[in-house]
Amino acid sequence: MTYVINEPCIGTKDSSCVEVCPVDCIHPTPEEPGFEAAEMLYIDPEECIDCDACVEACPVDAITSEEQVPPEWQQYIEINAAYYRNNP
Repeated sequence: MTYVINEPCIGTKDSSCVEVCPVDCIHPTPEEPGFEAAEMLYIDPEECIDCDACVEACPVDAITSEEQVPPEWQQYIEINAAYYRNNP
């Protein structure tokens, strides 16, 4: 299982989750090129270790486990994965 960043992150991009991630799997970070252009932040499903740290840190409740993504946000599972396929 992995965590997924969902719709509430769009336009917010609060990087509290980035700061607490022990495996650096949330991008783009504020220091990275492309941060300003990105619509939201993304969790790398291959790198996520399911530690739950990001969930507690997110001020807009945008992060859920993949298994708990609400039906209306299911597309964000693929959106997160696609970001890493397109930005290795």
